[in-house]
Amino acid sequence: MAGYCIYAQPGERILVMGNVQTVPLFSEVARALLRRGALPALRLEYPGQQEDFVRLAPDDLLDLLHPAELADMHGIDGSIRLMTHSLPGQGEGVDPKRQARRSKVQGPLNAARSSKKWTLTQYPTPQGAAAAGMSQAQYEDFVSRAMFLNAPDPVAEWGKVREMQAKLIERLSVTDKIRIVAPGTDLTLSVKGRSWANSDGKRNMPSGEVFVSPLEDSAEGQIYFGLPTEYQGQPVEGITLRFEGGKIVQARAEVGDAVLQAALDTDPGARFLGEIGIGTNYGIQTPSRNILYDEKIGGTVHLAAGRSYPETGGTNQSAVHWDMICELRGNGGQILLDGEVFQENGAFV
Repeated sequence: MAGYCIYAQPGERILVMGNVQTVPLFSEVARALLRRGALPALRLEYPGQQEDFVRLAPDDLLDLLHPAELADMHGIDGSIRLMTHSLPGQGEGVDPKRQARRSKVQGPLNAARSSKKWTLTQYPTPQGAAAAGMSQAQYEDFVSRAMFLNAPDPVAEWGKVREMQAKLIERLSVTDKIRIVAPGTDLTLSVKGRSWANSDGKRNMPSGEVFVSPLEDSAEGQIYFGLPTEYQGQPVEGITLRFEGGKIVQARAEVGDAVLQAALDTDPGARFLGEIGIGTNYGIQTPSRNILYDEKIGGTVHLAAGRSYPETGGTNQSAVHWDMICELRGNGGQILLDGEVFQENGAFV
């Protein structure tokens, strides 16, 4: 991560964030940065620390972003985040409305971090394996293959992904209207004039997607996100969103509806799209209840409510950026570009 993903340079101050479960990888990342002459700024938390803050902090703290936190974020050259799956019960008892308030307050902090180079990955824990329905050994193998760590030259494999995705972007870059059709789904949006990003394992590890920020007022129709997800440690499943003029005007979830409603009420930008991404990693085919992996599944498409990517031309601002996944494999699902079938049943045509 210090080299291929973040390309740390001598003298750069690189923030490394993780919790105590990530210590084996956390320490190796710090050593790798030192070997490259970079200065690691280490931030280690305990699992559930953020949830405890939302549960226990009085209102004056809940709504406070200390100037020192923001100044420290402005003082880094890049960041590496090592994430883990939530512990059982970690999100229980957290008021979704208080969580939304805290997310809104931390918006400037996230914006400052994302304005620098960044990367993130998921450390394989027993909780992650259990959520994916795998043994620890199976899960570690799944993670390794998703990152091409089982290949003789992982960097070369990511180069192949980059080349393949560049060909997709050639077609996507001349597209105006994208239409997504699947059970419970018929949604149209515009990406005209926007710049598609080729996600080749530098920011997300693993990766395998092409993505862009759609025109903010363009989404019309309905979409159903059938793959289960989590938002800030709380499970949400069976999400249906209806759009008019780019705005989410109706939303419901079969599980975790209160979490969904609170997130969409965080700020005005949370009800507009910040991203459409098309998964291309056919080495990931089994959902693992982990958005970092599941949004890359070849044969799926995902949309993010909230914050746009300015580098792709997006202008929507929000403290929220929540990726939700729509299944297109084996259900007649299609992606159409200006009326022409681009993907059908999860396969590019």
